[in-house]
Amino acid sequence: MSRRVAVTGLGMVSPLGIGVKANWDAVCEGKSGIRRISKFHAHEDFPVTIAGEVQGFQPEDYIDHKEIKKMDTFIHYAVACSQMAMEDSGLKITDENAERVGVLVGVGLCGLPAIEKYHRIYLDKGVRKITPFFIPMLIPNLASGQVSILLGAKGPNSCVVTACATGTHAIGDAYQMIRDGVADAMIAGGAESVITPLAIGGFAAAKALSTRNDDPEGASRPFDKDRDGFVMGEGCGVVILEEMETAKKRGATIYAEVAGYALNGDAYHITAPAPGGEGAVRCIELALKSSRLNKEEIGYINAHGTSTGADATETRAIKTVFGDHAYQLAVSSTKSMTGHLLGAAGGIEAIYSVLAIHHGVIPPTINQTTPDPECDLDYVPNEAREKKITVALSNSFGFGGTNGVIIFKK
Repeated sequence: MSRRVAVTGLGMVSPLGIGVKANWDAVCEGKSGIRRISKFHAHEDFPVTIAGEVQGFQPEDYIDHKEIKKMDTFIHYAVACSQMAMEDSGLKITDENAERVGVLVGVGLCGLPAIEKYHRIYLDKGVRKITPFFIPMLIPNLASGQVSILLGAKGPNSCVVTACATGTHAIGDAYQMIRDGVADAMIAGGAESVITPLAIGGFAAAKALSTRNDDPEGASRPFDKDRDGFVMGEGCGVVILEEMETAKKRGATIYAEVAGYALNGDAYHITAPAPGGEGAVRCIELALKSSRLNKEEIGYINAHGTSTGADATETRAIKTVFGDHAYQLAVSSTKSMTGHLLGAAGGIEAIYSVLAIHHGVIPPTINQTTPDPECDLDYVPNEAREKKITVALSNSFGFGGTNGVIIFKK
């Protein structure tokens, strides 16, 4: 018998702030976290000099000083957000329940900063100057590993690496583990920190990034006619998922219930979505089927909405699935404010979806100034909207044609 799954804790770091409250306040105010790059010198050779950088994060607030140097930044973020989420949930890991609490925190490009740093050190100073912690710093599953070590979670321990769908897949897979009785609680989400010369240079070479360098705050403009590419972001979003009856019994705050989840593939192209959003259509329909909800019950979609040409494809997919109801839906892209956090995107966007239900407020899509005829839905332009939301759906679509859709309900 499948079990119900509650969301009981939230933890978040993004270009909009440290902690869930700072982030929620910022998105509701329509603030942008996009600035000039400060993590490295993006000189005149760089076609892109803007990104969504996390400001004011201090790893020593969450991690013992001696352990900090053993982790790359994505692991710092994962550890911090997991602690925030556990504290928020009130869940205690004990000798009795440790084997039933798992960790599934994914990452897209993982330890690229460490790779670039130690490659330079190797070239300049030789092989003996490579730190013994180099490999543990960059392995993708070390986010989950370090979280489990710190918190004592001995249950399922794994990692998802599925490009921009990572965070959604991690939360969805964790949900299925609890639903199917493999675990009673999961620490799940996505982390990313790759604002580096190679990552910015590589995405720029692929013509994927906005070059609106003279207007950082206006550069991420999903669904707008004048969009010209996504803006790189960094950060982490982690949720605590628990078996519903156990959560109720201990008096946990239940932000929302996970209602449905699906993942699939386009089998079409390494970077472009399938024509008409065919793969996304199937994925949304599969998620709806798993939730046993009617299409008309969906009130809000947190769109993948990257500020690229794919926004029109996602719009077509939504219209194909929902028909006339598509025009009754509120659809917004919080990437307009955070930028695109790659592997962490689904983690923070799950939290924004859950909070939209919990608070009855829909975050806006900022920088909506010039309507695109191909993008003709209600994107909650520029200002947050108070609206009672019972069911929200979050889309994530990644390179390689990987798709993930998760549904939350009140």
